[in-house]
This record gives sequence, structure tokens and C-alpha cells, in this order.
Amino acid sequence: MKKLQGTGVALTTPFKQDKSVDVQALEQLVHFQVENGIDYLVVLGTTAETPTLSTEEKQLVKQTVKRANNGRIPMVLGVGGNDTKAIVEQVQAVEKDDYQAILSVSPYYNKPSQEGIYQHYKAIAQASPLPILLYNVPSRTGINMDYHTTLRLAKEVPNIIGIKEASGNIVQIMHLLQGRPKDFLIISGDDATALPTVLLGGDGVISVLGQAFPKQCSQMIHHGLEAKNNEANASQYHLLEAMDLIFKEGNPVGIKALLSLLGIGTPQVRLPLCTASEQLQKQLKEFLQKMK
Repeated sequence: MKKLQGTGVALTTPFKQDKSVDVQALEQLVHFQVENGIDYLVVLGTTAETPTLSTEEKQLVKQTVKRANNGRIPMVLGVGGNDTKAIVEQVQAVEKDDYQAILSVSPYYNKPSQEGIYQHYKAIAQASPLPILLYNVPSRTGINMDYHTTLRLAKEVPNIIGIKEASGNIVQIMHLLQGRPKDFLIISGDDATALPTVLLGGDGVISVLGQAFPKQCSQMIHHGLEAKNNEANASQYHLLEAMDLIFKEGNPVGIKALLSLLGIGTPQVRLPLCTASEQLQKQLKEFLQKMK
């Protein structure tokens, strides 16, 4: 699974002012990633505002990203939810030739036990024609997937190849790195902990900020993978303020505002999210001036 090492980006779904899907801006966003060193794309993840997209819009997003990418870099598809049966049916219908793997978020809202999380992922993995990346993001799901559960899945379910770990808990990440089977991917799901994860032995990041600064974020992670610590740390501290700012009013509120300032799409999001405040947009604009 070396194709999924390095820097992946969780793509936004750009909207026009009327909040319809902006196909042209999405194509522009994909080209920007591919041409600036991003290693792979994550389509229809959390950052894409997937819960607010219709079935037809999701299909439009997939078709647009596939066309714009044109096979240049690998793609991962987000397929997750809290109804195991429905997710099993969805993964069975995935266009398997288009994607390297499926990224599936841990069940949210109904707060299953660790055994329930294990059985959920086991059922999905057994049904899926593609390898599965687990996704642990307790700030969104309401429950943490314990490292014991992750390692149990890694060792007992062959079709599960890695995890996007977004707990922000460095000790938990260290336990995963210490106990993982050979070639099981540990991928940071947080921009701020991405470089520390890599320097501890992890495999990279699925980034939000990376789509605004693809070249800088990709270089940071690759420097980390190559043990060029001084260069990697310099990039981390250069980008640290932006890592905080883009999540200040929720994701993808901040990253959409930042992309808009870079000339890609609008800041528009769909309710219940609200467009970035004037204060946040001002702070992002000031950061861009410093970057120049």
C-alpha cells in the first residue's frame, strides 16, 4: 500500500453562490493537487460535506474528480455511516477500478461498544471489493476507537490495510505504531499531528490544509519520511497558524474560505454549517500575506 504513503488530501465539494455543486471549481481544485505534489486524493470524505449531498450530487462529484485526475494519482473513496447493513451494500456497489481503497468512518451517533465497532468493520471488510482504511475521529463520532480494537482488526481482518487516526492522541498513535502488523498503514487524520506521527514512524497524512498548500504540506511530510527533521519541522511551524485557523469555525468552513482567497471556489457551505465569519476571513487573509 505504498501508494497511500505520503500526503493525501480530503477534497472539499466547492459550491457556487446558490450552493449548487461547482464542477469547474472542483476540477480546478483537483488539478491544483496533482500539479503540486499531492500523493493521492480522498473523494467524498467528511470534508466534502457528504451528509448534505444528494445521491446524484455524490455521483457528479465522483465523475468530476475522476475526469480531472485522469488516472494521474491514486484515489480513495469515503463510504461510511452508522448503519452497517447500508454501508455493506454501498461498498459492494463501488466502482472498484477507480479507487485504491475505501475510507470508512467509525459509526457515529449511536455510540457502539468496542465489540460493535469491531463487528461493524469486519462486516464491511468482508463485503468490500477494495481494501478498507479505518477512520477514527472521536470529535465527530462521539466515541474513540481504542487502539486495542484497531490492532485486533489489523491482525484478524486481512482486507483492512490501515487507519486514518484523528484522535489527536499521540500516546494512542504510539501504541498503534508499536503494535501494528507489518505494512499496516498509520495515517494521521489531523494536520497538526501529521508530522509528529510521521516522525514517530507513521506513513503520512490525509490532510485538509494540504489542498490549500499542496506543495508545502507534501514537502513537509516527505521530509519527515526521509528523516530530514530540520526541514520538516521548519515547514510545520511555518504552517502551524493555518492548521489552527482552518478549524476555528469547523471543517470545511475554514478551508473553503482559504481556498476562496486563493481563487478556488467560494466560501459557501451548506446548513447546518455557516460561512466563515468576517473575522476568520480577515485572519486567513493576513496569514496568506505572511506566507508571501
